[in-house]
Amino acid sequence: MASLIGIAFKTEKRGQMITVEQAQVTQAKGVENDIFGRPGKRQVTVMSIQQWQLACNDVGKTLPWFTRRANLLIDGMSFSAQDVGKQLIIGELVLEITGETDPCKNMEMSYPGLERALLSDWRGGVTCRVMTGANIKMDDNVTLI
Repeated sequence: MASLIGIAFKTEKRGQMITVEQAQVTQAKGVENDIFGRPGKRQVTVMSIQQWQLACNDVGKTLPWFTRRANLLIDGMSFSAQDVGKQLIIGELVLEITGETDPCKNMEMSYPGLERALLSDWRGGVTCRVMTGANIKMDDNVTLI
């Protein structure tokens, strides 16, 4: 079974990622306090630890997951194009997967080669819209329907 193993947000553009053990996620603000949590297709970003590890292997360096600047980290699940439109359930939180989180130049500035390593196989994760808000916490169960 898949589980939530990381929660993070940033309070300012290009700001440091803040990791927490639990967070409120709402339709109005996404992950609490996240500067980019406004309503829309890219409200919350979710990444798979398995896909992140593949990218790290490609660059030959173990990097902290929040280097990717994603909001949520999932263990036991990988993402692909077939997941767009599906619902990602984390505890009581319901997210709709709206697309791929495309890597940007910031990834290259974080570590040389990281942008390219994230390009294949949806390694950069997925973008989501909040359908039903909830309080989430580490180790919450995760399902894809």
